[in-house]
Amino acid sequence: MQAHFLSIAVGFLLDRIIGDPKNWPHPVRWIGTCISKLTAVLNKGRARVLKGAGMLFIMIVLVTTVVLAIVVAAYQIHSALGIAVEGILIAIGLAQKSLRDAALEVYVPLIEGDMAESRKKLSWIVGRDTDNLQESGIARGAIETVSENASDGVTAPLFWAFLFGAPGLWLYKTVNTLDSMIGYKDERYKDFGKFSARADDVLNFIPARITGLLILLTTPNEGGIPFRKRFVGWGKDARRHPSPNSGFLEAATAWQLGIRLGGKSTYRGVVSKRPEIGPGENSVQAKHIKSTITQMQIVSFVFWLLLTVIGVMSYAIT
Repeated sequence: MQAHFLSIAVGFLLDRIIGDPKNWPHPVRWIGTCISKLTAVLNKGRARVLKGAGMLFIMIVLVTTVVLAIVVAAYQIHSALGIAVEGILIAIGLAQKSLRDAALEVYVPLIEGDMAESRKKLSWIVGRDTDNLQESGIARGAIETVSENASDGVTAPLFWAFLFGAPGLWLYKTVNTLDSMIGYKDERYKDFGKFSARADDVLNFIPARITGLLILLTTPNEGGIPFRKRFVGWGKDARRHPSPNSGFLEAATAWQLGIRLGGKSTYRGVVSKRPEIGPGENSVQAKHIKSTITQMQIVSFVFWLLLTVIGVMSYAIT
């Protein structure tokens, strides 16, 4: 049990300080390659829902078996090696620093007035069209991305790591990658990606809600709105979001900053309008990108600390 908590601490700190070195091979790319190849073979003909479920099962078993084998082998050699290896595997599955860096690459040119560069960097992390966005639209795209990925990229994988170690984290990452690649409701994927999308919703259900609540409880209240009003607004707006989980993150960010998120976006020339969430008392500005990064960093640390304390207390009691 001590090794379990130490490996998570090692992984959390490595990701916070070092992150993912550029140009290094990343397991998510390998997972994505496997998903692409299986999709090409299975996503056609009849019974696409069952085929998609089969691919979900195959990918989960494949990835978790490989990770479990690596971790077990390392611990059998020496406990210190096991902690180091599992810690590295956990670090690779988290995204604190990479998320921060990606958002700053949008923020820095934006405050320097280089709109073209800021739009370009935003296009690397969002699916919406960015060519005609002004400051508020650029900032909103970055804010929504950081807010949503505070759970997807940090607290949710941490949650599953605390429950099942590195294999649990990579089970989650596999499902999350499947959802990001085939979890769409368009004609091509609505049947084939159905189980992957539902699985991702289930695995994110608890972490997203805890993360949203921690944003309200532990990060700066820049909007100056009383807690009761923020809490009630958070709950109402979260359920207006089309995603069952992302709304709890974006609504918390919006109410904490006193801004409004959602609204109209364009994807490949097609206009999409989501419900607006948040009080809208402050206009969305570039500075709010940094505020959202601060939220993500604070909440990530508090989430890790909270789960560590709960885990240690549970271990001590038993």
